[in-house]
Amino acid sequence: MVNNQIDKTLNIRGEVCPYTFVKTKLVLETMQSGQVLEVITDHLPAVDNVTRSCLEEGHKLISKNKLNSDDWQLIIEKR
Repeated sequence: MVNNQIDKTLNIRGEVCPYTFVKTKLVLETMQSGQVLEVITDHLPAVDNVTRSCLEEGHKLISKNKLNSDDWQLIIEKR
């Protein structure tokens, strides 16, 4: 991420798979190529599942960060 800009934030705390990726995909569909989405989740399986699904769809994972004991932040660039 060259400009460190987050264009949208999606808080999916409390959601479980597969809804975590469904909601992420719906937001990505509204975004322009090159825009950056921040996803916040507290569902550990979603960290890997959302990451894998986004990569399979051709998007770029910029970072995956553990924010605290429960929450994770995924930074995804739409491609």
